[in-house]
Amino acid sequence: MGGSHSHRADEAQVHVQRGPRNLLVGILIVAFAFTIAGVVLLWPHGDRVDELSESLQFAAPGVTFPIADVVEVTEPCADLGSGDDGCGQIVARVTEGVGTGTEVTFGVPPDVSEAGLEAGDQVKLIRTPESESGEATFNYFGTVRTAPVGLLLGVFVVVVLVVARWRGLMALIGLAFSAAVITKFMLPSLLSGESGLLVGMVGSAAIMFVVLYTTHGWSLRTSAALGGTLAGIVLTAVIGALAVGGSHLSGVAEDGARVLSTFATDLSFQGLFTCAIIVAGLGVLNDVTITQASAVWEIRGAAPSMSRRKVFASGMRIGRDHIASTIYTIVFAYAGTALIILLVLNLYDLPFLDLLATEEIGQEIVRTLATSIGLVLAVPLTTAIAVATLPPARDVT
Repeated sequence: MGGSHSHRADEAQVHVQRGPRNLLVGILIVAFAFTIAGVVLLWPHGDRVDELSESLQFAAPGVTFPIADVVEVTEPCADLGSGDDGCGQIVARVTEGVGTGTEVTFGVPPDVSEAGLEAGDQVKLIRTPESESGEATFNYFGTVRTAPVGLLLGVFVVVVLVVARWRGLMALIGLAFSAAVITKFMLPSLLSGESGLLVGMVGSAAIMFVVLYTTHGWSLRTSAALGGTLAGIVLTAVIGALAVGGSHLSGVAEDGARVLSTFATDLSFQGLFTCAIIVAGLGVLNDVTITQASAVWEIRGAAPSMSRRKVFASGMRIGRDHIASTIYTIVFAYAGTALIILLVLNLYDLPFLDLLATEEIGQEIVRTLATSIGLVLAVPLTTAIAVATLPPARDVT
């Protein structure tokens, strides 16, 4: 890997000592062993997941979801209760699934007809089978977005590969691995009733072991960043668990959680929310720790005579700037995802402390603060780990 070659050159330049290197690698090996053991112990029980899947059916028996081409979209009704004939409707012809060839007309909410649908677009319908007293009925289920989303994904991949090249390819591979860990291990384990705290820590550690080395290469610099990342995961997990319990959050704030609570009565939704806090902070945590480790190596490479104390101080100056910008990233990201909720609550014109009592706002604030605290503490930890692996200052005159 191109990145790993440059890192090895940097390590040779600063004369990495065997003792600190072996200590860090030994700690990471132990952490990796614990991660593997955790994956084995927390591996999901297939029978439990299958049982939940069978009990939670998305639709009634006989209901199907055919695809239809839009033929005509009428103007939205001016008054939702007016009952005007022909307004707020879509005419479509079924092209895939049960009822192929049938032309159907169905009403849709104003936001659907105003979203830019036009003749030639595709929609997914929900077809209720024939009853004793009538024919099958068709209603709007959703808009088929496979083509635009696929195009956007393709553009994303091309841009990443063109700009970041080999490193971008490794990042995409790491992203695919992360998705596999979440979907094949973490989600089924949570559904099996395993501890959300442990699943979050073990799954996140497994992701970081692969992602960091895949993207940034095998080097002591990457190992220092990984050490800081693992420490940050533990800190975020502990802080998140304490914050969720101390604030008495239920972890149930969305319709999906309420549906899940009905069928999976033994799940701890506080544990699920704690797991969500841990996973939510992985991206920015990885960004900060690799930046800090790289900063320390660059400082030592440029100033081999600088003492470890001064290297740490210089690295922390960089880290403080990064902390400030990263906290903005976290806050704005969560504000964007909760924008609709914030707008609705803003209409109530309630004091902030009253809004804090709501589950939705309480969750977002606790998630933001717990993640930010773990992120901030990871900066000095990573800097200290990276500095500890450096050799003492040497005279270059």
